Order: sequence, then structure tokens, then C-alpha cells
Amino acid sequence: MLKKTIRYMTSIPMTVISGIFLISSLVFSKLNYQMPLNPAWVAVIISGVPILYSAVCKLIYNKGIGKISSALLISVAMIAAIAIGDLFAAGEVAFIMALGEILEDMTTNRAKRGLKNLISLCPDMGRIIKDGKETLVAAKLIKKGDILRILPGEKIPVDGTVISGESSVDQSVITGESIPVDKYPDDELFCGTMNLYGSIDMAATRVGEDSSLQKLIKMVKDAQEKKAPMARVADKSASILVPVALIIAIITGILTKDIQRAVTVLVVFCPCALVLATPTAIMAAIGQATKYGVVIKSGEALEKMAKVNIVAFDKTGTLTKGELSVSDIVLTDVEFDGDELIKIAASVEMKSEHPLAKAIVLYAKSKDIELLDNDDFKMSAGGGVSALVDGKTVLCGNEKYLTEHNIKFTYADKKQIEDIKNEGKAIVLVSVEDGLRGIIALSDTIRSEAVNMVEKLKEISVSSVLLTGDSISAARYFSKLSGISETFGGLLPEEKVEKIISYKENGDFVCMIGDGVNDAPALKNADVGVAMGCMGSDIAVEAADIALMSDDITKIPYLKRLAKATVKTINFSISLSMFINILAVVLSVAGVLNPTTGALVHNLGSCFVVLVSALLYDRKFN
Repeated sequence: MLKKTIRYMTSIPMTVISGIFLISSLVFSKLNYQMPLNPAWVAVIISGVPILYSAVCKLIYNKGIGKISSALLISVAMIAAIAIGDLFAAGEVAFIMALGEILEDMTTNRAKRGLKNLISLCPDMGRIIKDGKETLVAAKLIKKGDILRILPGEKIPVDGTVISGESSVDQSVITGESIPVDKYPDDELFCGTMNLYGSIDMAATRVGEDSSLQKLIKMVKDAQEKKAPMARVADKSASILVPVALIIAIITGILTKDIQRAVTVLVVFCPCALVLATPTAIMAAIGQATKYGVVIKSGEALEKMAKVNIVAFDKTGTLTKGELSVSDIVLTDVEFDGDELIKIAASVEMKSEHPLAKAIVLYAKSKDIELLDNDDFKMSAGGGVSALVDGKTVLCGNEKYLTEHNIKFTYADKKQIEDIKNEGKAIVLVSVEDGLRGIIALSDTIRSEAVNMVEKLKEISVSSVLLTGDSISAARYFSKLSGISETFGGLLPEEKVEKIISYKENGDFVCMIGDGVNDAPALKNADVGVAMGCMGSDIAVEAADIALMSDDITKIPYLKRLAKATVKTINFSISLSMFINILAVVLSVAGVLNPTTGALVHNLGSCFVVLVSALLYDRKFN
């Protein structure tokens, strides 16, 4: 009951009421209007009691130096001011402290819904094959070695290996790959990934807590627990401020035999401006970032972003757009031209649901190429498609599929195919009748602003690294395009985390940029996680400390500059508040200030701090 009451007293509405009564006390005193009860009492009770409660709790429950806090010093000053009848001074220090608490709480509350969404990706059921019969069972009952059948459109319930059948699997949830991966016998399958086309049988190899998706969930949980709240400067300094303030106040009282001077020292020594320095600067920076489509979830993220010297990028949907498009048309028959090859391929692929097929058809339509009807359409899961177009047999697929249909490849053809694959591109081979006529290469497209962004990071002494689940050839190709010098490909989520941890162990501060579910552990384990918020998964956005709502990666250099400016502002404000406090203490000891004027000077220091912080809001960061 007591804790509930204290929480209610520290709420925004109650703090506003406290401020209103405090101002009315000042106005009435200036007008020499005597109230039956000084309105400042309301501020003392509403804002002062929670501070006193906090100070007492720390004295009782904390150990060692932890018993001494800024709340203790403010409580002593408040009680001393009340003892000599200066209620306004008591209410003022209590109100400023309460305001600082609210501002800090507003900047450090973190959303934690992402873990719940991640858990929802786990399949509930699996289809076990036993004695030739299919039985649906709960995924948690599947054991290592069980044989499972996965139908098109179903999620894979555990990790395993294909034992029969062929298909294409969307495993972006685990690896972040933009293109579905063709699966054949002996290929590995991951829990939570989606079987797209053919029916496959698999043997369970890792089940329950050992599955890839469950490990992903555990990593996010562990990283979330590691996150510590931003350290409070005022409480750090309280162990010094409290004894110093008390000693100076006692010595002043003894030497001057003036209790008012001693109380004034306690009032002006209260670290209210010190308390406000961090949250007000952070609030201004968060407001500034919001104007430019960047959501910063905590002050700790800004504090760490200022120290970042390595930015690690995921590829798909981050460095690239995550959209497949035709990038190259290579002709192997001089009788065909590019448009004719696309026309024939798209006329066959228009009946396919495969992402590569859709990209080819979309490309044909964008070129206003008129498609032909096809007959006898057939699809081989994980291989390709065939049909009759204008009376001719057309095959579109991979090397294995065309080889099975007796299509021969020359040395030059194989060299061309290998070169395209080394650029990280997907290929569709097109044969008409009995020969290869051309190769259609498809690729994700790099963001146009990526090169400029990497260059700007270099200018501010920040290195760029690519961490991706895509093949190393694709990773190197896109690194070369964007100007990133360090590249790691074929990484699973836990391997991305290992890379980030290794950088941190070397003393680097790492910012991870990602957009997919598979990036969530890396986002959590990095010093700062930044999610591509617009097209990124909800889980990635929730796991990250910062979200880019416009998917504009040029905001990364802006974020670094904003963070450095914020930390500089905080340090300046702390120095300013300390200077004002020291000056006010000297004036209090000399008798120039009394408790009321001391409280006003003290309040003036707090206003300066807020004003300096507010300047961040409209500053330009080119």
C-alpha cells in the first residue's frame, strides 16, 4: 500500500500539482499575502515524501557507500529548511528532484514485446512418419531421430536433415537470406523456416531447447538481461557531495553562529541541476531524432552510440533493398536477343510462384514485353519449370534441372555461370528445344545511399563491417559495391553474435544495423542495436535500441554526430551545474544568500542546464 502511494505521488499529474502549489507560494509571498497554510507544504508533501522514503530505504537496505545517495542530501536540506521555517526552499528542491526523476524515467523505459513475438514463431505441431502412417503431434514431443514430413506452406518444427524429396525453403528467419534456398537430400533444415513448394521428409537432429530457433530466443533473453540501466551521475557523486555538504554546513554554522547560513549551504548544495543534466539533454536529443524519423528508445543507447567505432551491417534489407530484380541477361545463342530471351522465360515462369519467377515476369512487364500462352506447364520443386511456348519446349531452372533434361553445357557456359555465382547472384538458365539459349541473373539491389553512408562513417573514424547469412561470394560482391572493407558471409545468428562479442573483447564499441528476426540476438548483444524500422520485422525493431522509421541508412552518421553532441552537452551541463553550486556555496557561507534566495539561485542553475540541453533540439547535424 505504501509503495503504491509513493508511486502515485511521483506520477506526472501529482508532480504538476506540486509545481503549481510551489509557484503559488512564491507569488503569494511576493504579494505579501498571508495564507492560513503555506501552499509550499503541498509541494513538500507530494514531491518530498517520496525522496525521504527513497533515502530511508537506501539507508536501511543498501550496503556500504550505497547507503549515501543524492536523495539523502536533498532530504537533509529539506528538513533543515522546514526547521527554520523556509517552506519554499524545502518545496523547491523537492520539486526539482521529482521533475528530474520523471524526465529520466521517460527516457529509459524500454519496450520488451519483441521476445513474445519471437516465441510465437515456434511451430506448434509436426507430422511424424511411423510405420508408413502420418501422425500430427505437438512439436515439443518430437524426439531426435524422428522422421517428419513437411508439406508445402508448412513451418519446419525442429532442426534436421532432408532424407527424401526436394523443395525450396524460405530460411530468412534464421539466416536472413533474401532468396529461398533449394533443398536436396542431406541438406540441413532449420526450425521455424518455411517449406515453400515440394513435400520433403526429414530426420530430426536438434529438438526442443537445442533447435536453432529456441537458441535464437535464448540469446535474445540472455542479452536482454545483460542490459543495465544508465548510471545516474547524481547518485555516483552523492557519496562525495553528502559528507562535503554536511561538513561545510556544520563548519559554517559553528564559525558564523548563523543557522540560516548553514541551511542555505545545504539547499544550494543539492544536486538538482546535476540530476537534470543527463535526462534533459537526452530528451532534447530524442526529440531532435524523432523529427528526422529516428526512434531512440533510451538514453543509454545515445551514451554508447557516442563511443561506437565499428558499425556492423546485415546485408538483406539493410545494406540492400531486399528486392530481387533482373541484373544481367547473358546470351549463349547469337540467334536470340535479350528481350526475346526474357519473353520466352517469362511466358513459362508466369505460372510459377517462385520468387525468381515472379521477378522475371515483373521485369518483362516493366519492359512492356508481351507474354505468350504456354501449354503443358510442369514444375519440379527446387529445380525449375518447363512448358510448351509457341510449340517449342522451354526449360527454365538450375544446372541440375537442365542436366537431368539432357541439356549440354560448354566450358564457356560453365565459366559464365560460375562467374555470375561468384558475384552472389541467383541464376535461371533458359533452354529452348535442345540447347541453352541464355542465362538470366537476378540479384538483390544495393541501396543507392550505401556508398555515401560508408564514406561518411570513415570521415568520422568509424569502420564498417558486413555480417550476413548470405554466401561469402554475395557478401564480398556487395561489400565491394558499398566500399566496406571487412566482410563475413554464411553466418548463422549465433555466429554474428560471436563476431560482435569478439570486437567488444578487443575494446571496440559496436553498433549493429539489421532488419530481420535473425538479427535480433546480434542487435541485443551489440553495444547499440539499430533496426530498419519500416520494413524490418517487429522482433528486430523491439530488440534494437534505435529504429530507423524511413529505412534511410544515411541516418547512421547523423546518429553518431547527435550522440557525441549529446554527451558533450551532458558533460558541459554537469560542469556548469558544479560551478554554480560551488559559487552558491561560497556566497551562502559569506551570508550573501539566504535559504530562499539560495533556492532561487539553485533553481537558476537548473534552468541554465535545461536551456543548454534544449539547444540540442534545433541543432543541425550535416
